[in-house]
Amino acid sequence: MSVHRGGVALAIVTVVAGPLLAAAPALAAQPPTAALLARAGAPQPGPRVFVEVSPSTVEPGFLVGIRASCQDNSVPATVVSDAFGRVQVQPQHGTLTAAPMVRERTRPGNYRIKLECRDGETASTMLQVVKAVKPSRGPATGFGGGGGGGFTGGLLLPGGLALIVTGIVLAVRAARRPRTARR
Repeated sequence: MSVHRGGVALAIVTVVAGPLLAAAPALAAQPPTAALLARAGAPQPGPRVFVEVSPSTVEPGFLVGIRASCQDNSVPATVVSDAFGRVQVQPQHGTLTAAPMVRERTRPGNYRIKLECRDGETASTMLQVVKAVKPSRGPATGFGGGGGGGFTGGLLLPGGLALIVTGIVLAVRAARRPRTARR
């Protein structure tokens, strides 16, 4: 029983004191001025200004996700591109986000995505728009789903319906037939 209590006590000490002990070497490894600023609670450098687009390659008519950051992420900023026009990125979980749709008429090519922050800072990235590709017909492998509505696919539905109707008619006729008792 005492071994179990000792193990629990060691676990509690590790959870509580571990982060405190780990922080001391990290501060010691920093240059003296950075360590002093961190201890003094001086403001650290703000977030860097950036803009990201995901996916970076898309077809016209599809949505893209935009994630951006300005020095002040508590206020909206603007993102501009010839691929989707002008959109406002809104604060969400410490960054700025939006999900615009690439215009249907956008031609294939590379498009600049430019972030314009309220304080005048900017950042940019690229979006590649590719030609919409229609899937080709699969190989003719027999009676399966790759047939694409050929001769057999056109007969399956009417043939199945005819069999169902025939079965219903025969069931109704059998139910109306008078029954005779066998001796």
